[in-house]
Amino acid sequence: MPGFIQDKLEIKFLILYIAARVEEAVPFDTLLDLTLCDDAIDYFDFSDCLADLVRTEHLTLDQNGRYALTDKGRRNGAACESSLPYSVRQRCDKNLEEWNRKLLRRRQVKAATERRPNGTYTVRLQLTDDKGGVMDLRLMMVDQAQAKAAAKRFQESPEKLYGQIIQLFLSENQS
Repeated sequence: MPGFIQDKLEIKFLILYIAARVEEAVPFDTLLDLTLCDDAIDYFDFSDCLADLVRTEHLTLDQNGRYALTDKGRRNGAACESSLPYSVRQRCDKNLEEWNRKLLRRRQVKAATERRPNGTYTVRLQLTDDKGGVMDLRLMMVDQAQAKAAAKRFQESPEKLYGQIIQLFLSENQS
């Protein structure tokens, strides 16, 4: 089935539409994935349009390879977004909702490991919500593999671990 996007100008409108709705600057691959919501868009047209938007200062490209919307891009994109087909906007909104949910999760759940001078490791596990810190736990681990395993397990299910810790602290002493 052919797509609804007809030309490079509409691809630019679509990129601006997406950039206005992502919650932080995004790398090329993410912007590409979010833009390929219409069958008529190909990699080369997308790349050309993205470069044009940076050159015309509708988007910025930072030193880490992430793209962000400028004020000019926000104004011009808002003026033109209604010209995008409704079905394309719906697909974009669905993809953006999922992407923004992942970004929020990544900001709320953090795990890091650090080598100590004595050769052991510290794993730091952080969980936040929209009101602030929920948990900030630092644990000593005997080696890097153990620290990485703890960090990975925490990132997979931080709420479960938090609940178990709270339950342990609040349960009656059985001994």
